[in-house]
Amino acid sequence: MAEDVKPTRKNLMAIEDRIELSERGHDTLEQKRDGLIMEFMDILDQAQDVRSELSDDYQTAQHKINMARAMEGDVAVRGAAAALKEHPEITTQSKNIMGVVVPQIESSKVRKGLDERGYGVLGTSARIDEAADAYEELLETIILAAEVETAMKEMLEEIEKTKRRVNALEFKLLPDLYDAQEYIEQKLEEQEREEIFRMKKIKAKKEEEEKKEREAATEIEADDVERVSADD
Repeated sequence: MAEDVKPTRKNLMAIEDRIELSERGHDTLEQKRDGLIMEFMDILDQAQDVRSELSDDYQTAQHKINMARAMEGDVAVRGAAAALKEHPEITTQSKNIMGVVVPQIESSKVRKGLDERGYGVLGTSARIDEAADAYEELLETIILAAEVETAMKEMLEEIEKTKRRVNALEFKLLPDLYDAQEYIEQKLEEQEREEIFRMKKIKAKKEEEEKKEREAATEIEADDVERVSADD
């Protein structure tokens, strides 16, 4: 890149402006990257907790449904499930974390009372109620896990993108600009030295010419004096 730049004062000033701008951009991106990593670590801790909770809730729900099937039979369990009138509703919004848009999942009608599940209370047992409670809790945890996992994925992608931009500035653009700056400065210094040398030669030549002119004038004056003396 350096050799492709014409070594002029104007180009040097332009490169210095680009260096200043790139250095500011590099610092800003580094701060953003570090901030994103801190936010990501918080989300990662939350994700680990949610994953553990999800595993526990799943095991509990499986145990409860198996107990209900064993005590009430598959027909009763399926009948209770089929009686559900109102299904859970999921809505998605978004929130901004350091410039990264991540989903915010809201749910409603997940938790229900006994009278909202559709099946008759007298026709079922506590085993089915417990299984329903366990699966409602599991569904809430799944929704939370989906939100956290998606946010973690979006944050990780933004971190990687920011890291690539930081590295591009740090290891490619800025070194190229520094090389170009150094190249132009060296060329300008060479040109300045050459100009000084040229001016010295011009000055020396001019002084030599002036000296010769003075000597010639002195010789002419001497000749004139001799002629005047001879005439006298």
